[in-house]
Amino acid sequence: MIKSMTGFGRGSSDSSDISFDVEIKTVNHRYCDLNIRMPKSFMPIEGKIRSLILKQISRGKVDVFITQNDYGNKKGKAILDEDLMESYVDCLNKIKDKYGIKEQPSIDLISKFPDVITLKREDEDLDEIWSVLKVALEDALNMLLNMREKEGAKLKGDIILKCNLIQKYLDKINKISVNLVEEFRNKLRDRIKELRDGYDLDEERIAMEVAIFADKSCIDEEIVRLKSHVGQFQDTLTLDEPVGRKLDFILQEMNREANTIASKSTNLDVTNLVINIKNEIEKIREQIQNIE
Repeated sequence: MIKSMTGFGRGSSDSSDISFDVEIKTVNHRYCDLNIRMPKSFMPIEGKIRSLILKQISRGKVDVFITQNDYGNKKGKAILDEDLMESYVDCLNKIKDKYGIKEQPSIDLISKFPDVITLKREDEDLDEIWSVLKVALEDALNMLLNMREKEGAKLKGDIILKCNLIQKYLDKINKISVNLVEEFRNKLRDRIKELRDGYDLDEERIAMEVAIFADKSCIDEEIVRLKSHVGQFQDTLTLDEPVGRKLDFILQEMNREANTIASKSTNLDVTNLVINIKNEIEKIREQIQNIE
């Protein structure tokens, strides 16, 4: 199933002591770039979080935001990250000096920066936390995947239309190419008659020139290969796996064959049809950049 790399999902879950809000945002990226923003106390279960996400997402830039909410019925201790606080203060002072800001950074402002002050639960049970958090993560992933699949279906439908259009252009080129050699023979014969009025034609020389033309301008193999690539491209769209990179490779081969046809052609109609094909290929190229 074709999936877009663009999507958004949100999920929530709670227990008697704690609740979680999870948001996942994805955009297109060449590889899988997973970034997780969560409380530092959850670092021991980060591996589980990553594993759950990467089972569902293989490509794209993935930003995950995990927010913990509690009901105030657990004892804990406020922890100050002094190194992080000093880093924030240094940045604020640089901004103040550079732009001539007189106001001093306030404690209220600094304390609101992420992870400067965290609450360390004395009795945090990571197994319990994971069991609650996992539900929110799965809900967010389901919403995200549903959105990516819907967008992927739209992309697939539009790409198939463009592939069908390329096939039609190729059929037209094939019909034209069948008569190219004979047209060249007739034009050459007429031209020689015009230049050598009253003299006999050298049929052997004409045949030689026609053979050279046919060899240089024959595009039968390129048409067959390009049609094959288009068929392979359409078949790949039906696979139930990430296909974005494979589609990109096939598209490169399609473009290469189109360029070869254009370079061999001496017929204006064929050249114009190849331009149309390359235009559709470029449109498809832009679309598959967002396919997982």
